[in-house]
Amino acid sequence: MADSFTTHVLHLTTGSSETVTDLTHDCEQFLSRAAVGRDGLLNVFVPHATAGIAVLETGAGSDDDLLATLHTLLPADNRWQHRHGTPGHGRDHVLPALVPPHATLPVIAGRLELGTWQSVCLVDTNVDNASRQVRLSFLG
Repeated sequence: MADSFTTHVLHLTTGSSETVTDLTHDCEQFLSRAAVGRDGLLNVFVPHATAGIAVLETGAGSDDDLLATLHTLLPADNRWQHRHGTPGHGRDHVLPALVPPHATLPVIAGRLELGTWQSVCLVDTNVDNASRQVRLSFLG
């Protein structure tokens, strides 16, 4: 059985354009307080119906490639039955089916165990709502 559960909510502003926001540093900062040399799991959860959490390489174009792929798979047009806000906003409500609203990651000796090029990212295609929360939870 786990010894402890610690949680913290990040408050972010993503702006008026589609974004992939790197949360890795925020996760590491949280673990430096919550995990302190222990093994466990970090859960990253976004409680919004139009955003997701992805683990991917950033800064080398993969984040832009992800947004381009989402545009291909989920075009911002009027085909969506969910119709309010910006035209094509219904696609934002389908996003979490492809980019889930959560990720659970290993923590070893208090450190996030990511691959060399992996980052933890918030994926937000909803240009109508720039105010986001991300819950970080450590179980260890």
